[in-house]
Amino acid sequence: MPVPRGLRAAIACVLGGLALSAGLTGCGADDKRSAVKEGPDTLTLYSSLPLQGPDRGRSRDMVRAIKLALQETGGKVGPLAITYVSLDSAKPGARTWTGDKVLDNAREAVRDLNAIAYIGDRDSAATALSVPLTNEGDILQVSPSSTYTGLTRESRRQGEPERFYPSGERTFGRVVPADHVQASALLGYMKAEGARSVALLADREIYGGGIADEVERAAERQGITVYDRGHIDALEEDLSGPARNVAETGADAFLFAGTTDTGAARIFKAVAAAAPAMQLFGPAAVADQSFVDALPAAVQRRMHVTTSALPPRLLPPAAREFRDRFRTTFGHAPAPEALQAYEAASAVLHAIRAAGEKGNDRRAVTEAFFAIRNRDSVLGRYSIDRFGDTSLSRYAGNRISGSKFVLDRLLEVRR
Repeated sequence: MPVPRGLRAAIACVLGGLALSAGLTGCGADDKRSAVKEGPDTLTLYSSLPLQGPDRGRSRDMVRAIKLALQETGGKVGPLAITYVSLDSAKPGARTWTGDKVLDNAREAVRDLNAIAYIGDRDSAATALSVPLTNEGDILQVSPSSTYTGLTRESRRQGEPERFYPSGERTFGRVVPADHVQASALLGYMKAEGARSVALLADREIYGGGIADEVERAAERQGITVYDRGHIDALEEDLSGPARNVAETGADAFLFAGTTDTGAARIFKAVAAAAPAMQLFGPAAVADQSFVDALPAAVQRRMHVTTSALPPRLLPPAAREFRDRFRTTFGHAPAPEALQAYEAASAVLHAIRAAGEKGNDRRAVTEAFFAIRNRDSVLGRYSIDRFGDTSLSRYAGNRISGSKFVLDRLLEVRR
C-alpha cells in the first residue's frame, strides 16, 4: 500500500534525526514544501574517511565539519530532507584506510537509492578506488583533499583520467587544487629560496608518483634542473644508499614526493645527514604534526613545506566564522582539513539547491556542481572547471619553528 506523502515526511524527519546529531534535521509541523521532480524527498549524503589509526583526529574533525555544514541548513534544502552517513575507511588496528573498506563504502552508497553525493576519499589512492564505483552509480563525488592530477586530467599513467569514469560521464570534483598546481608552487618556492636544481625521490604510491611527474613536467618552464633519483620504500629500506645518491647530485634542494605514512621523516633525516647544505622540501602530505615530531630540531629548521591550507588571517571572514562555530560546537580548534571538508559539503548542498526541482536527481546535481562559477566560500572565491578542478591556486610555503608550521611565503600560481 502506498505510503502517504505526509507520513513519508514524518519518517524523513525520524531518519534525519538518527543520521545526524541533535538539531540537524530542521523538520517541523509547519514545513512548507515546494514541488520537486518525481523521486525521493529524503536524500543521503555519504562520506568515506579513515576514522581509526593515526589520522583519526583529523578525519573526525572533517566529519564534524560536514555535520556543521548540514546543521546550518537545518538538514534541508528546500523541500528535501538531507541525512548524513559517515563511513569509516579504516579497520581496527590499521594505520590508515584499507582498499576493501574503501570499496565497500562506495558500494554501500551506490546501493542506496536515496544517495545524492559522496564526500571522499581523503587520500588520492583511496579516491582512485572509489571513483569508478560512484561513477557507475552516477553519484557526485567531491574530495576535500585528494589532489592526484590523473583523477581529472591526463597524466603519465596510461588511460588516465578516462579509466576512472567507466560511464563516460564526469562525476568527480574537488575543492583543493590538483597536484599540477602544487608542483608549480613547490618549484616557485625553490626559486624564491635561491635553488636552481633539485634532487627528486618519490615513494611508490599514486600520490607521490604524481607529484614527482608534475614537478618534472613543470621544472623546465621554471628553469630548474631535476635529478630524478627514482622511487623508494622509505619505511623498509636502508636509506643510506638513496641519501648518498641524492647528495652526489650536488643539487641545491631535495624534494621527497611522498607522505608522512610512507616514511617522509626517515628519508629527510637521512638526506639531511648526507647533504648538510641541501635545502629540504616536502609536499602538503607531510604538513602534519606527526611528521614534525619525528624530525630532530636541526632538520626541522631546514624544511620547506607547501600546502593549500592557508593561515586563518589570509582566508575570508567566513573561514574565521567557521572556526569560531566549530570551536564553540566541538570544544577545540578544527584541523586544517576540516575547512576543506566543510566546503566540500557546502558545495554539494549548493549544487542540490541550484538543481531546483531536480535537486533529487543525481545527474542534475552533478551538473550543478560542475556549473559552479565565482562561488564565495570559506576557501575563497572559486569556480569549477570542466575537469572538476577548482580555480583556487594559492599555496602557503611553510617553515617549521618551535615544532610548528609557520607561514614563510605566500605562493601564487598562475593558471
